This record gives sequence, structure tokens and C-alpha cells, in this order.
Amino acid sequence: MAATTSAAPVKKVVAKSNKFKTATGVLTGDISPADLITFARSLKGINYRYGSTNPLRGFDCSGFVNYVFNHFDIAVPRSSGDFLSAGKVIELKDAKPGDLILFTGTGTGKRHKRHSRSIGHIGIMLSSIAEGFKFIHSTSGAANGVTETELNDYYMGRFMKIIRVFPQNDETPAPPAADLSSL
Repeated sequence: MAATTSAAPVKKVVAKSNKFKTATGVLTGDISPADLITFARSLKGINYRYGSTNPLRGFDCSGFVNYVFNHFDIAVPRSSGDFLSAGKVIELKDAKPGDLILFTGTGTGKRHKRHSRSIGHIGIMLSSIAEGFKFIHSTSGAANGVTETELNDYYMGRFMKIIRVFPQNDETPAPPAADLSSL
């Protein structure tokens, strides 16, 4: 009887890890991007804390994304760099709410090189190009926590790619193209 009890959690973990073997890399089920964004926005103001996925302590960028998706029982990678192989890469001009935006890392010391060319920061897109790109993330910068940020020159200088995890975003028509030269 004890063997059955201890095996149940292992099956759950295995099932979650198998979610990464799909075509898009992440199984979102019937959760909508709007539901995810509503929950993510409810966490605004929680402080930044390196290495944390705990809202009572604070979040780092990937801890925030991980916490938001896990709230809906959607398994995603824990670190921003691990998103390199999750989801479907799309063009920035085609980004929609619920897509993930990846940036280079920053900082000093052994862990980071200033504006390295490797992924080191992640956020969730809140708006499309037609509405002016905006994303939500946990930052160690001036906002020091979960905040909404416009895709400004600073972040464009660090921009790496957009990852689509919600298949619903492929089904809706893209907004009209706009001039990206000012980004």
C-alpha cells in the first residue's frame, strides 16, 4: 500500500514533464491568454527576489512566469534560458497577448555579462503591435518587482524573441502591420 501512495506524486511529475514533448512545447488546455493575463496583473507590485517563485517572498522574472502558468496547472520551464526550446518562435510584429517575450540578461559578476547574447529575462506580452507593445514581468530594475512595461528602446536593445505557447493566438487574425522602425 505504501508503494502506491509514493508512486502517485511521481506519476504527476512525469505527466507534467511530458507536457514539453508537444509541438508547441507547452500544453495550455482550455486556458485563454486573457485568463492568464488577468491573473498575472493581480500580482503587480510583488517585489523582485532572485531565484524565487514564492509570491510571499517575491519573484525573479522566470519565477513570476512559472508561478503564473503553474496557477493554471500549465507546466513551463523554470529558468528563462530553458524557454529557448519551449513554444513556437514568431515574429515580433505578430506578437499577441499571452505570448512570451525573451531578452538578454543583464547584471555584473559571474552569473551575467552586461547585455550578453544569451537569454536572461522573460515576460508575458499584454498587447499587440496595434495597441503598442506592452509586457508584464518581474524586474530587478527601478520598478523592483512585478510591473507592466512598454517595449521601449532599452528593452528593444535586449530583445531576443517571441515565443507562442497559446494555440488560440494562431487562430485569431493578426492586427494590421505597423511601422516597427521607431521600436
